[in-house]
Amino acid sequence: MKRIKPVWLGPFCLDLLSALLAAPSAEAQDAKLQINHLDKLAAKAEETVDVTIDGPMLQLATKFLSSKKPDEAKAKELVAGLKGIYVKSFEFDKEGAYSDEDVSAIRAQIRAPAWSRIVGVRSKRERENVEVFTRMEGDKIIGLAIISAEPKELTIVNIVGPIDLDKLSDLEGEFGIPRMGLERSSKSEKE
Repeated sequence: MKRIKPVWLGPFCLDLLSALLAAPSAEAQDAKLQINHLDKLAAKAEETVDVTIDGPMLQLATKFLSSKKPDEAKAKELVAGLKGIYVKSFEFDKEGAYSDEDVSAIRAQIRAPAWSRIVGVRSKRERENVEVFTRMEGDKIIGLAIISAEPKELTIVNIVGPIDLDKLSDLEGEFGIPRMGLERSSKSEKE
């Protein structure tokens, strides 16, 4: 007796296989925040930084980093596995140029259990707020979000892909990521 294979089974299996193979990258995509709603703030800002480097562009950008310069070599190593770096930073000449809703729209995307806040700094005197969030997949960090809000400045940094927190400070000042004072503790400090 001849067995008849349904015609739809082939395409179905291909679709299922594609979905299963795409699952890890879909998780990484969930680490990418939607921050384009902040583009409207550029018209009010004295200074604007807008960085969108993803996929192949990120790998191309690493080719401009020298392997011979220690700082650039460290940044190149860290960036090698990343899927994207996204930065929006605005400096205003007066307070009140951005609203709480602008920041709340970002915080709404950074919720537990997928995201965890690892740093929260609030200064009532300076009216500065800095928060750092990570997105985990198993025991690996696959996303990082930084929200830095001051009366006359707003900065959002979103890094997508596997991240080594010990090496993260090496990215400060690279790819439009502002220097935020992240310092790696040396071995002697840990002892």
